[in-house]
Amino acid sequence: MKKIVWMLQVAVLYGFTWVVALVPERLSERFGVWTGLLLRRILGSRRRIAEENISRVLEHMRAQPEWTCTIPTAEGIAREVFCNLGRSLVETCRLYHGKGGGLIDRIEVRGREYYDAARAQGKGIIFLTGHCGNWELVALAYARLFKEPLSVVARRQNNPYLNTMVERMRQHYDNSVIYKDNALKNMITVIRRNGTVGLLVDQTVFPEEGYLVDFLGRPAWASKAPVLIARKTGVPIVPAFIHREAGRHVIEIHPPLQFEGSADEQGWCDDVKTYSRIIERFIVAHPTEWYWVHRRWKRTEGL
Repeated sequence: MKKIVWMLQVAVLYGFTWVVALVPERLSERFGVWTGLLLRRILGSRRRIAEENISRVLEHMRAQPEWTCTIPTAEGIAREVFCNLGRSLVETCRLYHGKGGGLIDRIEVRGREYYDAARAQGKGIIFLTGHCGNWELVALAYARLFKEPLSVVARRQNNPYLNTMVERMRQHYDNSVIYKDNALKNMITVIRRNGTVGLLVDQTVFPEEGYLVDFLGRPAWASKAPVLIARKTGVPIVPAFIHREAGRHVIEIHPPLQFEGSADEQGWCDDVKTYSRIIERFIVAHPTEWYWVHRRWKRTEGL
C-alpha cells in the first residue's frame, strides 16, 4: 500500500511540474507570484513562522549598513518572501522539463575571480551558500557556468520514487547527490579528487553538530561541517549567493575562506562565526530572498 501511495505522490507531483512548465515564459513571472501567494494562504503555519522570525530581528537588520529594503513591516517582507518562493518553484519546474535554458543564460556571475583563485589551488572547493534566492538554480546552472560538475548534499526523501525523480533532474544538469546519512566521508572523497561540494549551511543543527553563534542579533546553532572538512583537507570555502536583480539572477561570489590545520574549540567556533556573518550580510541586503519559513532559532529558547 505504501508503495502505491508513493507512486501516486510522484505522479501528481510530476503532473504538476508539467502543467507549470507549460506556462509561457512571458507569463511565468506572474504565475510564480500567484503561486507564491497561494502557498502563503495555504501554508498558514509557515507564514506565521516567517512573520515571527522577521519581526524578532527586523530592528537589528535595519541597524546594519547593508539594509536597503523599503518594505516597512514584517508581514510585508514575508509576503514578498512567498512571492519569491513561488517564482523559484516555477523556474525550477521549467528547468526540470528542459525549458529553462534561457534562464541560465541570463545569470550574471560577479566575483568570478575568487572562484578561479580557489580552483587554482587544486584542493577542491566547498561552494558554501544558503537558502537564498533561487538556490536550486545555482546548483542546476553550476556546470554550465563553471564548466565542471557539482556534488550537492541533500536529505534523502522518505519516498524513494521522489528521490529518483529529483536525481534524474540533477544528473541532467551534471549534479550528483551526496545524502546526509553518509555525507562527511563522501564529501571528503569528492574534495580529495579536486571536485566541488555544494553546502547549504544557513539552517539550524543539533547542538552536537555545530556551535552557538550570534545570527541576526540572536543566538543560533550553526553547522561546523564546512570548517571540519576545511581544516582536515585544506580545501578553500567559497561563499556564494544568488539574488534577483533587474529581471535576471545574479550570483555573487566572495573571497575564499581558508581554515587550515588544528584549532581549539574557540578557534572552531570563530571559524563558524566567520562564515555565518557572510550569510547574515546577504540576508540583511536581500531580506525578501531568504527562507524565513524555517525555524532558524530552534533549540535556543531561553538563551
